[in-house]
Amino acid sequence: MKAHEQPGALRVCVYCGSRHGREPAYTAAARELGQAIGQRGWHLVYGGGHVGLMGEVADATLAAGGRAIGVITEALMQREVGHRGLSELHVVSTMHERKRMMAERADLFVALPGGIGTMEELFEVWTWQQLGYHDQPIGLLNVAGYYDGFLQFCDRMVTEGFLARAQRDSLLTHTEPRSLLQALAERLAAQGSKGDDFTRI
Repeated sequence: MKAHEQPGALRVCVYCGSRHGREPAYTAAARELGQAIGQRGWHLVYGGGHVGLMGEVADATLAAGGRAIGVITEALMQREVGHRGLSELHVVSTMHERKRMMAERADLFVALPGGIGTMEELFEVWTWQQLGYHDQPIGLLNVAGYYDGFLQFCDRMVTEGFLARAQRDSLLTHTEPRSLLQALAERLAAQGSKGDDFTRI
């Protein structure tokens, strides 16, 4: 049974940096997001690392009584960046397997601040939504204005005719973790059904 069929047990896939970044607000937001996931009785699904913001959100989820499910590649485990204290840790061969498994286990998606890996994961799952492979809500946690420039660029894509306004608006953006989770849960409930068919990817 999917987690979204069990009241109060949604699975949140979080994309974020393997570094902490320059601003302390990024770390604080990762901890607050993990804490909120755990306190709601939800599950975290993420890339399985124990470094940077990835480690912060996982540790906070676990400390708040939630479950943390990691998916990591063999190569990254060999580099000793895997989190060995998770509720579940799945080790796979390729990055594509990793991202697909994370998506298959998610009801909601959230992107925290991060680098090119985070952006690649966000764009991929957002593209999959546009193509109809899933209809799970996607949220952007815009901490300390980190994503202001990105959001302006998204608006430029709409203006220039490369992105539909409806698809741009499907990316929920908040500056506070708890309000973002609430907005995503409300959108999921309003949609009712899901169109996740990651087997076609």
